[in-house]
Amino acid sequence: MQALQHHQHGAAMREQVRANLCAFQPRSQSDPALKHAAVVLAVTPFEQEAAIIVTRRASTLRAHTGQWALPGGRIDPGETPREAALREMHEEINLALGADRILGVLDDYVTRSGYIMTPVVVWNDTPWDQLQPNPDEVASISPFRFSELARDDSPRLTGTAQGDGQVLSMHFHDEVIFAPTGALLYQFREVAMGGRSTRVLHYDQPRFAWR
Repeated sequence: MQALQHHQHGAAMREQVRANLCAFQPRSQSDPALKHAAVVLAVTPFEQEAAIIVTRRASTLRAHTGQWALPGGRIDPGETPREAALREMHEEINLALGADRILGVLDDYVTRSGYIMTPVVVWNDTPWDQLQPNPDEVASISPFRFSELARDDSPRLTGTAQGDGQVLSMHFHDEVIFAPTGALLYQFREVAMGGRSTRVLHYDQPRFAWR
């Protein structure tokens, strides 16, 4: 497995991410009491490097309003996680990609709000200025640059009031993005960019993410 340089471009970057994901053994989770969702980590060219598309959830949604997230949502009956991830990405940010753009998957992550979340990594060549968020679901979209993902002060780990785990977050400019989204971004950095088989299921989420 090889580490990915954040200034690497185009086909070489795509194939390195694919190779790192192929070498990784993702772990799935199963619990009939939980709902199943899929999210997308869309690797997108941005200026002189690449970025993951992160969204700010619309204030009109029923839950987790205004929080940072990845495009995604609940898996419909009969759908696979990969199919659901592509559908939700199209619905939320008007980005339609085929299954051939899927590079791989990361570990399932169990959320405090009752979901098993499957992260699907895709490659997107659509220029950033052509991406359009669906205002019913997404307030804005932002690029989480690879150089920002690789910051030395990420991840940030803090204790919980219960004392039974650590909450993970990733620095994003002068903000932080908490788990579960932060945990998936961190695992993407470790696995897809760094070629390291790092697990994140044991990291907890802040209490505001439980509801």
